[in-house]
Amino acid sequence: MEHTTTLTQHINASPEKVWAVVSDIPGSAATLSGIDSVQMLSEGPYGEGTRWKETRTMLGKQETVEMWVAEADPPRSTTVKAHQGGAAYTTRFNLAGRDAGTDLTVTFGAEVLKPTFLSKVGMALFGKLGMSFTRKALGKDLAEIAAKAESL
Repeated sequence: MEHTTTLTQHINASPEKVWAVVSDIPGSAATLSGIDSVQMLSEGPYGEGTRWKETRTMLGKQETVEMWVAEADPPRSTTVKAHQGGAAYTTRFNLAGRDAGTDLTVTFGAEVLKPTFLSKVGMALFGKLGMSFTRKALGKDLAEIAAKAESL
């Protein structure tokens, strides 16, 4: 049972500038107001295998999730994954040059790894509500990525 949502933001900056913001994990807490803190777990430049812990506050609850880069194709796309509380999360960023700028598309997916009867009922009842909060948070992240990239 998977839930996905996709949003696109046009950014008045080159794909390279947008990529610089998207791939700046150590600086993401300064760029994105939804992130409280980031703790790097790996060294080196952004790429497949880069790992970190990200702490966010959503709905008044602070949660820390370990994340990793599953795919990186600079400056075109990257996929970030996380597992938390019996669910697998996938976030994919696609960057496409358009009109002297970049269309940044983010697709977020959540999948319960071992669905039980109760988790299926919970997803049926609260899945849409959860995804609406997620869409709002992703929209805010995209706007803040745009503001940072346009200021570079």
